[in-house]
Amino acid sequence: MKILFLDQSGKLGGAELSLGDLAKPYRNHCLVGLFADGTFRELLEHQQIPVQVLTTEAIRVKKDSGVLQSLGSMSSMLPLILKVSQIAHDYQLIYANTQKALVVGAFASLFSRRPLVYHLHDILSSDHFSLTNRRIAVTLANRFSSLVIANSQATKAAFIAAGGSPELTEVVYNGFEPNSYKTQANDSHKIRQQLGLDGKFIVGHFSRLSPWKGQHILLEALAQCPPEVSAILVGDALFGEQQYVQHLHQQVAELGLKERVQFLGFRSDIVPLMKACDLIAHTSTAPEPFGRVIVEAMLCERPIVAAAAGGVIELIEAEKTGWLFSPSDSQQLAQIITTCRNQPQQAAIMAQQAQSQASQRFNLNTVNQQIAQLLNRVIFTQSLN
Repeated sequence: MKILFLDQSGKLGGAELSLGDLAKPYRNHCLVGLFADGTFRELLEHQQIPVQVLTTEAIRVKKDSGVLQSLGSMSSMLPLILKVSQIAHDYQLIYANTQKALVVGAFASLFSRRPLVYHLHDILSSDHFSLTNRRIAVTLANRFSSLVIANSQATKAAFIAAGGSPELTEVVYNGFEPNSYKTQANDSHKIRQQLGLDGKFIVGHFSRLSPWKGQHILLEALAQCPPEVSAILVGDALFGEQQYVQHLHQQVAELGLKERVQFLGFRSDIVPLMKACDLIAHTSTAPEPFGRVIVEAMLCERPIVAAAAGGVIELIEAEKTGWLFSPSDSQQLAQIITTCRNQPQQAAIMAQQAQSQASQRFNLNTVNQQIAQLLNRVIFTQSLN
């Protein structure tokens, strides 16, 4: 199967990490076309997955763009659409992994007569997208896609609520390689020592720094916890959100948490860092499409607490494989953190159950087999037409 994958980002996000895992089995018969250069290209090259940066001109459409801005961007996208259309003739299928990739892929599919698959990693709601962008995504997906893969039931439900076709949509959760989350115990001990947090109860937050990711909620909760509870924030601003980063540092100072909070920025040693934590917190203030960090915490056998909205509630069985709290409720979050600290045996049992369940539910080999079956179906159907 020859696949042309498309992704708008050169940066590493959850959708990009998932695409890298998906493309591995096709590395001898695929190309990943990117609309921007960056660390994602470097990761793909390291994994020996063919990759090409298709344009150096930024597509100036944001999630909150209106009609005029969206229409104005089409003229700048035309050369890219024509380029992708030409490349697509050498492949059996176009696989759009992001919304801008959908726009380009839809017209490239029309011109090249190659089937289009749209992998939807976003919840198409007013929390995340303007009405214009939601309508564009749904219209193009309904008109040009042979298949829409949603990464959770919540993502599928939002797509359908926005006008998406239920008949086109299949849910396939993100896949993970369980063996990638195994490290030596002493690695985590070294990290705790390096951070100067040996003997502390560490709450880890792993995400880009963004208002809707809710790091400020964790800081509010931390101020209500015993003084031996500390937090590490792993990640940094990605999309011009430096003002929020400044707000977080100011919040730390105002709450008197300077000795209890560490901003670690982007890190590559995510697994050892997670294993060094006593609890992983996932604090999104708007519904999360999936929640990659949650599954990673489970595979690291770390207790997890997460905001109960979107795809998150499909991942965690409350009080059995993790804790759930109401989004933005810092008091409830503080209570759960304290409970986890005071009941380490219960937390360890929950983490073990979560690790066992996640290793089976989200196994990368199983997920890739599911997607391969769906793609084969698309190609077979196309061959009949």
